[in-house]
Amino acid sequence: MFQPETAGHLMSRRVATLPANGMAGDWRHRLHENEWEVVDPVFVTDEGGRFLGAMHLVALYDAPEDSTIASLMRIDWPRVTPETDQEAIATIAREHDVSDVPVVDEAGKLLGCVTALRLLDVIWREHVEDMQRFTGTMKATSTARHALEDSPLSRFARRLPWLLVGLGGSVAATSIMAGFETELSANVEIAFFIPALVYLADAIGTQTEAVAVRGLSLSHKPLWAIFGGELATGLLLGLALGALSFLLIWAGFGDAWLGFGVALSLVAAGGAASSVGLVFPWVLSRMGVDPAFGSGPVATIVQDMLSLIVYFAVMTSFVMEAT
Repeated sequence: MFQPETAGHLMSRRVATLPANGMAGDWRHRLHENEWEVVDPVFVTDEGGRFLGAMHLVALYDAPEDSTIASLMRIDWPRVTPETDQEAIATIAREHDVSDVPVVDEAGKLLGCVTALRLLDVIWREHVEDMQRFTGTMKATSTARHALEDSPLSRFARRLPWLLVGLGGSVAATSIMAGFETELSANVEIAFFIPALVYLADAIGTQTEAVAVRGLSLSHKPLWAIFGGELATGLLLGLALGALSFLLIWAGFGDAWLGFGVALSLVAAGGAASSVGLVFPWVLSRMGVDPAFGSGPVATIVQDMLSLIVYFAVMTSFVMEAT
């Protein structure tokens, strides 16, 4: 038995074959004598059944009757072994511009072929898997496949625990705000920028989940290989947004220190949000938990709490003392 998702598992065995030393006129009328699963392309073999090349039916029927099969076949037609992975087969078919890929054993004997319909199914399933990873589902588990097919009550039971975690995080975020009541009372302008800071940090984190997690699934790189790049990206985004915010706050409020505090908070919050957006779905997947349910609500509240902590730490350390 062949392993799933390999050429041996996917191939069709009843494929039309012609001998390389045959004549086109003799053999093009014999193809109807058998019930083939695959008749176009036609595969060419030697007397020992070893694969030599292939041709499309149109080439066979357009050729003069005295043309040899060997002279009509395409000798560079790609081939794979039964152990070849399904993704590799699709790539080979695309690179060589063929619709069907023959499967041969170690001796080169033709065993069958992976048809265009099979390849289309492979591409579709790989696309679905990539989309599941794109949304935070690192593997096409049964839970992920049925996430939108289960009953509303079942979906409710899966989602509610994570939202309750988010509710707990909201209480913690409120406590953080309450802990800085004195600072807010002393300078109410500080509170003006909290919604914008939290939103922008969440937006950076959401972009990371949509872009970096998808990159993990497509390139299959380990987490550490892209963490540094994504962290730098988050810091650069925060720097750009912070620089613009600094200018707007300085112009609108006439307070350079307040603008500096918001800008510095955006830089730090951008780096933190991008880190959480990348690492959190990966951690949930490692724990055997479907990230599609938990990464959104929990990662968001974690990003919010980190943004608030960073913001108030910056404001109390620099802005309040400076003013």
